[in-house]
Amino acid sequence: MNNGEGIPFLDLVTPHQELEEELVSVFRTALRSAAFIGGKAVEEFERAFAVFCDASECMGVGSGTDALRFALIAAGIGAGDAVITVPNTFIATTEAISQAGARPLFVDIDEATYNLDVSKLRELIRKECEFDPSTRALLHKKTGCRVTAIVPVHLYGQMADMDPILELANKYDLIVIEDACQAHGAEYFSKKENRWRKAGSMGKAAAFSFYPGKNLGACGEAGAVTTNDSELAAKIRMLRDHGQSKKYFHQVEGYNGRLDAIQAGILGVKLSHLATWTQQRRAAACHYRELFAKLNQEGLPPYEPVWSKAVYHLYVIRSNEREALIRHLAEAKIGTGIHYPVPLHLQAAYASLGYQPGAFPVSEKVASELVSLPMFPNLSAEQQEAIVSAIATFTAAERNDSKLAGVGH
Repeated sequence: MNNGEGIPFLDLVTPHQELEEELVSVFRTALRSAAFIGGKAVEEFERAFAVFCDASECMGVGSGTDALRFALIAAGIGAGDAVITVPNTFIATTEAISQAGARPLFVDIDEATYNLDVSKLRELIRKECEFDPSTRALLHKKTGCRVTAIVPVHLYGQMADMDPILELANKYDLIVIEDACQAHGAEYFSKKENRWRKAGSMGKAAAFSFYPGKNLGACGEAGAVTTNDSELAAKIRMLRDHGQSKKYFHQVEGYNGRLDAIQAGILGVKLSHLATWTQQRRAAACHYRELFAKLNQEGLPPYEPVWSKAVYHLYVIRSNEREALIRHLAEAKIGTGIHYPVPLHLQAAYASLGYQPGAFPVSEKVASELVSLPMFPNLSAEQQEAIVSAIATFTAAERNDSKLAGVGH
C-alpha cells in the first residue's frame, strides 16, 4: 500500500517530479528575460486556456477569488444587489459576492449531485421574490435587494444543471457567472443546443482557480476568468491591473490581481498534460464505482448524471458515521478530507445574513456526512482496492454493532 507509507489524500509531489525539467526551464526563462509580470508567458497561457474552455477570451489573475470577484464587478454587480448561490461551497464563492458589494442569497443543493437544485431556485424566485415586467427587476422581498445574478458552483468537478439555470436567468434578466474553480475541463450536455459544452463557456463569464491542489494547479496562487464577451474581458483586464487602460492611465479604481509570468509558464506546461490527467481521474472514478458496487451501500459512489462528464476534482462519498470512518481510514494510513464541514449560511462570517439552522436542510445534512477519498491522476488500482477494502471492513463492523445493539433492546 504505497510502499508501506500509506495512501495520501492528494499527491502533489509525483507530477512535479515527473515534470521537473520542464518546470525548471520556465523559471530559467523568467530569470534570463526578467519578464516576471505579464508578457509572453501570460499571453500564451491565456490563449491556450481560452481554447481549452471553448471560450474566446481568458484573463489570468492572481487567484480564483480574484477571478470571481472581478467577473462580478465587471458585469456590473454591486451595492444593493443580491446574488444567488449555494451554501455548500468554499467561502471564496461568497467572499467574491460580498466584496463586489452585493449580498449572497442562498438556495439549497440537489442531494444527488451536491450542486444547485433548480427546483429550489424556481421556488426561491416564485415565493421570495417579486418580478416587475416593466422594469425587468427581480426584487427579493425580505431584503429589498434587486436579484441580479446567479453563481452556479460546479462543485467537486461536476457541472451544475446549466440549461434550466440559463433559462430562468434569461426569463428574469439575471447574469450567470460560473464558479468553475473545481471544474477544469468538465462538460455538460446541453439538450437545448444538442451538444456538449465546457465549463467556462456557458455563462456570461466563469472563474477558475489554479490553487496547487486543483486539477490544473500552479506552484502558488493563480486564477483566470473566461468569457465570450469582449467588453467584459476589457473591464477585467483593467480591474486586475489597478484600473489601467495603459500604463499610468487609470479609467477606474482597480486591484492588484495579476497573474505572474512564472505561474503562467508553469500552468502552460501542465495544461498540455491536463487531458491525460483528466482521463486518469475518470478511470479511477470508474474503478471506484466498480469496487463500491460490491458493497451495496447507499451514498457509494457519487452520482454522475448522463448529461455530465465530471473531472473528479474530489471523490466524495457519504457516511452516517463520518468521524469514525475517518479515524478507521487514518489507522489504515489512508488520507481523507471534508469538503465542507459547515455550510456557509451557518458560518460566523455570515451571521449578519440572519439564516438559522434548518434553512437549507440538504446542505446541512450532507455537510455532516461527506468524506473526500484519495483522488489524483496517479492513484493506482491497488491503492483504490486497499481504500475500498478498508471501507468495507468499517461498514461490516458498523452493521454488526447495529445488530448487537438491536439484540440488546
